[in-house]
Amino acid sequence: MLTKFESKSARVKGLAFHPVRPWICASLHNGVIQLWDYRVGTVIDRFEEHDGPVRGVDFHLHDPLIVTGGDDYKIKVWDYKLRRCLFTLLGHLDYIRTVQFHPNASQFPWILSASDDQTLRLWDFRKRTCLSVLTGHNHYVMCAAFHPSEDLIVSASLDQTVRVWDTTGLRKKQLGEPVGPSSAMMEGGRQSVAASTAMNVQAELFGTNDVVVKYVLEGHDRGVNWAAFHPTLPLLASAADDRQVKLWRMSETKAWEVDTLRGHANNVSCCLFHPKQELVVSNSEDRSIRVWDVSKRVGVQTFRREGDRFWILAAHRSQNLLAAGHDSGMIVFKLERERPASAAGPGDKLYYVRGRELFCHDYARATGGSSGVDVPIASLRRVGQQAQTDGIGSGPRFLSYNMHNPKEGNVLVCSEVDGGCYELITFSLTNAGGSVTDGKRGSCLGPGVFLGSNRFAVLDRHKREIVVKNMNNETTKRVAAPVPNVDCLYDGGAPGRIILRADDRAVLFEVQSRRVLGELTAPKIKSLVWSPDGSKVAILCKYGVVIADRQLEQLCSISDTVRIKSGAWDASSTGGTNSNLFIYTTLHHVKYCLPTGDTGTIRTLDNPIYATRVVKDQLFCLDREARSRVLSIDTTEARFKLALANKKYGQVMHLVRHSRLCGRAIVAYLQSKGFPEVALHFVRDPQTRFGLALACGNIEAAMECAFSLEQQKGGEGKAKDVWGQLGSEALRQGNHQIVEMSYQRKKDFDRLSFLYMLTGDTEKLRKMLKISNMRNDIMGRYHNALLLGDAAERVAVLEASGNLSLAYICANLHGLTDTAERIKVAIETQEGSGSKKGGRLLQPPTPIIRAGNWPTLEIKKTTLEDLSAADAGVYEEEDNVPATTVANATAWDDGFGDDAMVDAGVTSGLGVDDDDFGGDDWGDDLDDLGDLGGPPAPAHVDEMAGLNEISDEAGFQMPAAGRPPAACWVANSSHAADHMAAGSASSAMQLLHRQIAASDFTNLRSSMLGCYLASTVSLPGIPGSGSMIIPLMRNDATGHPGSESLPRTSSTVKSLVAGVRNGYRFFQGGKFNDAKNAFSDVLYQIPLTIAENRAEANEMKDMIEICREYITAIRIKAAITTAGDDPVRSTELSAYFTHCNLQPVHLLLALRSAMGTAFKHKNFIVAASFARRLLELPDMKSERNADLRMKATKVLQKSEQMARNEHTLNYNENATFVIDCKDFVPIYSGDEHVKCSYSGSSYKGSAMKGKLCVTDGFCLVGVETIGLVTGM
Repeated sequence: MLTKFESKSARVKGLAFHPVRPWICASLHNGVIQLWDYRVGTVIDRFEEHDGPVRGVDFHLHDPLIVTGGDDYKIKVWDYKLRRCLFTLLGHLDYIRTVQFHPNASQFPWILSASDDQTLRLWDFRKRTCLSVLTGHNHYVMCAAFHPSEDLIVSASLDQTVRVWDTTGLRKKQLGEPVGPSSAMMEGGRQSVAASTAMNVQAELFGTNDVVVKYVLEGHDRGVNWAAFHPTLPLLASAADDRQVKLWRMSETKAWEVDTLRGHANNVSCCLFHPKQELVVSNSEDRSIRVWDVSKRVGVQTFRREGDRFWILAAHRSQNLLAAGHDSGMIVFKLERERPASAAGPGDKLYYVRGRELFCHDYARATGGSSGVDVPIASLRRVGQQAQTDGIGSGPRFLSYNMHNPKEGNVLVCSEVDGGCYELITFSLTNAGGSVTDGKRGSCLGPGVFLGSNRFAVLDRHKREIVVKNMNNETTKRVAAPVPNVDCLYDGGAPGRIILRADDRAVLFEVQSRRVLGELTAPKIKSLVWSPDGSKVAILCKYGVVIADRQLEQLCSISDTVRIKSGAWDASSTGGTNSNLFIYTTLHHVKYCLPTGDTGTIRTLDNPIYATRVVKDQLFCLDREARSRVLSIDTTEARFKLALANKKYGQVMHLVRHSRLCGRAIVAYLQSKGFPEVALHFVRDPQTRFGLALACGNIEAAMECAFSLEQQKGGEGKAKDVWGQLGSEALRQGNHQIVEMSYQRKKDFDRLSFLYMLTGDTEKLRKMLKISNMRNDIMGRYHNALLLGDAAERVAVLEASGNLSLAYICANLHGLTDTAERIKVAIETQEGSGSKKGGRLLQPPTPIIRAGNWPTLEIKKTTLEDLSAADAGVYEEEDNVPATTVANATAWDDGFGDDAMVDAGVTSGLGVDDDDFGGDDWGDDLDDLGDLGGPPAPAHVDEMAGLNEISDEAGFQMPAAGRPPAACWVANSSHAADHMAAGSASSAMQLLHRQIAASDFTNLRSSMLGCYLASTVSLPGIPGSGSMIIPLMRNDATGHPGSESLPRTSSTVKSLVAGVRNGYRFFQGGKFNDAKNAFSDVLYQIPLTIAENRAEANEMKDMIEICREYITAIRIKAAITTAGDDPVRSTELSAYFTHCNLQPVHLLLALRSAMGTAFKHKNFIVAASFARRLLELPDMKSERNADLRMKATKVLQKSEQMARNEHTLNYNENATFVIDCKDFVPIYSGDEHVKCSYSGSSYKGSAMKGKLCVTDGFCLVGVETIGLVTGM
């Protein structure tokens, strides 16, 4: 049983599924009717008008109606949209047990009800009248139901009978001439009314001849509680208090008992036929639900619930859903999973199981509207205890295809029968259906995984060990899981790798070396989907998707409100979406997810599907019947966002020009990503376009939108605000012509006059004076006259405004004697003030530039803004990517995998490219963190503040003082190398102490001095002057970085790679002291080395592990020499030596030495183990190691004959452990230990806590820090 939803409430007596929506209606014993959404688990509505328990409930097939019947003798019809009761049907004289709408309710608006008054009633809910009363039972009628397609009714009663009624007469009568009181009244006349009344009374007392009894089924020994029709076959099922479920068959003339299903231990409350399978489901007061096979007539499964008796069952009309009501609520469940087992094959093939057949679906052979051709491969046998029946849960659950074997096809089919089992099927790829090898079987837990062309791994369901088997189904190795509670295996994306599911974690594990390569937290993992090139993996959880790279480092994580069903990566060879676009499906939607974290909805679904492949705008999938289908999808929005994130601007503009991108969501997305110029191309709303144009500085587009808004808003109100915003942006850019027009539209005369004064346009300034005269604006006239230098006009303004004294003074100062005398006469009663000497006329300033516009601020048009500048060739180039590029991408370089890595490069291929996530994708409220020590935020600057101070030197401004480079380096970086380059040794040491717990800086002295000396260069000056110190910067390739500068450092990743190569060369030659010094020097340089990208950062972290492992191996080698003749210790150290993570060529030397030591001291079990591991190495197949291969084979044979260890060793080859770097003893999983935060060296117990690490010699052990900072 798969429980989809469970509710807690009073006893549930009635249940009904909505025919379309994910709703279920439950009628409770306390009189409440609850409407639930079982998909999200919430109550939609409650109806509370019944008095007492409500035992029957049903949904109308088309209309928003619910019918209920209760112990108050009432039948109520509700409208769940209006959320109220429409009407009540009265007539029953006792409790109402069940109610049901007719299956064809649009043609027959009937309601069937059964009651304890020993009758059934048929009602016309449109006319709200009783059509017929069905009498014949002599005890309570416990249920009644319509046949899904025929004119039949079945009823069950406590009189121990089941009755089948024929409603053909009533149907013909309803389709012929209408009956009822209303038609009788329409005929008129007292006689017709009296006859109709008499007929109704007769119908109430004795029933009518419209519905007749067809069969009476007798066979139960106690009262019958339920009866149900089969949806298609002439079968009946009945459940009774005699604890039995009986099957009945009907013909045209008779009905008879077929069989009795026994197994319940108490009264059987309800039973029904499964709508999609040949099953009968029954529940009982014995607290169990039982499933019976109709054809075999045996019990298939039993589900028990402690403490709650079951009362009612309901089945969904179209989906594989059942519901059961019990004493404390209800459950919605499935009997088994509906997901078909499938797996992608090589090329364009899909392998899947339908029924008991394994099929290969070939997409390459698609014709017309089909998705391809199905080729049958093999028939699968039934296994387990249910081998004789098609039992519930016996079908295949998982399917795995061997992608590592190009010569033949290998498929692992896993199911959950008897705790879990698998079947290995081998077939020819050229003749898939003709040469199938008989399946090899075994037990397992969860799916199996192919590790290579000739081996696969399964999880032992008892010990939870990883069991490796060959193609003959023979166990070759058992590996203990590196973490506890492992319950599932998944493909690791590369040969020899698997992903383990443990609790809420995914662990990437390499079986051969028994190393944990990565770990990721993901709750409720359901499945994994690898991208076509193997660079990314999508982890499908119950309610989310986590996308990670091939090292299991998380790229993004999304969550959903409904369950994730399936997913597939885009496999298109063009468009740039291959392995970068993930399509996943939920119950009702198809959605997409990008590695950047962007998501969206593509389309809705009528029924759930399971995605298998995505190519361009086609989604290939399987439905729940395992039929292949093709859906059309539109991934334009996803491709647009992906191109924008990858900065493929040519493709972005191609999509803008040729696609229908629209909507507020896409505009908000572009604004949040800092690309308003892109949104400007397809937004048509003037208000939105205006804001976008201002955001990207497009004055021309903003001006067009301003005119449109002005026409819409009539030039008043908000339109003035628009022109004000446009004027501010134009003034910021220096376009005073647009500023002039904006001020004119806004009628901001004061600012307009000041602008004309600045530009020296005296003619327009005179026009402004005339406008002020027309507007009777005294202050405007005076300001314009003042800016023009017109003394006579100023005197006239002062005189007109009544300021005669000021007018006289002004006229007298500027030599206007006639006007002064006239004004003096006007103020003859007042004492005039004498004129001052030395007055001069105030003239307007001379503008710097008179003709044309000002030098405007350059606003560069980006490729995204200018459609004509979009390079179409870029998009065409991306579309024509050769197919070999994708094919070759699967040939991974795992790094440190073979001898060639020693010469070709140390860690190439270990990192991934650093994805650019844009500016504000995270939404992590970083603005609220307070003062982080960076430069202060720029204060608001008033652009008009300096216009009042005009002088002859207004064109010159003293440049602001800058900061010395060393101060910038310290402020711009948190890396110790940058602080050391700036000469700040104290802050550099503090950073190292905080980041990696560095304590003793003696070993780092040379590296730190190198950082300081390499950051500057000294240039000799002219004779008699000192030398000039020139800073060397690493970020000045495109121009001087200014205050954002960062220093150049002496140590690079290339020099570290060279150091590791030297260590390899010395180790190969047996110069262990030189090798240890080389690896130690790399450890000393790494904390003061800055990575340029994410790949280099990952390489540096990998080099720390390499140096640690080799230094530990060299120290163990020295300890072996010191151990001398002690056979126990020397054998243990030799064994530990082989568990250091060395290159294969070096591991070969270690295993050879350990095998010889163990064999010499007669520890034959351990010697056999070393011999096996030695023979499994790839290099042992070469001719140069033929002698060693022969020796190892002889040692293995001899050891297997002796099969004893002479000594007891502290060594367990089957357990995963790490080595104590001080005492050289194993630390098993669960043992207490402490680690160095820099080198990762482990120490058993807590004795080394707070002491210097033995491996690196300068970091404290057991201190939890942030870890190494690489600069990226």
